[in-house]
Amino acid sequence: MHEFLSGLRVLVVEDEMLVLMNIEGALADLGCTAVFAAATADRALALVEAQGFDMAMLDVNLDGKTSYLVADALARRAIPFVFSTGYGAHGVEARFADRPVLRKPYSDEQLGAALFGLLSAGNGIAA
Repeated sequence: MHEFLSGLRVLVVEDEMLVLMNIEGALADLGCTAVFAAATADRALALVEAQGFDMAMLDVNLDGKTSYLVADALARRAIPFVFSTGYGAHGVEARFADRPVLRKPYSDEQLGAALFGLLSAGNGIAA
């Protein structure tokens, strides 16, 4: 797989440990060496405040709560992100209709394509 994430900092917000481990492996295959993980919205918000990220991936449902506050914080900082959910685009609030959504379960190739789409969407990150 092409290592297009080389040198980029990625925030992954996911509350399922096995899913998170799979995502981290896929990101490593894509060249990513700086992955920051959070299992709760509060932890993710703290990371957004303390770190700079090139992109993020947000599980919509975090143990019964949503990641929308994290999405709002990322949007305010113009950090591109993709949602992941078992409900597809219908599982995301209408105000985020312009954001890409990965429907669970997804393949490593689908994850890579979604993240490459973030880079290609004119977000100021060189693809």
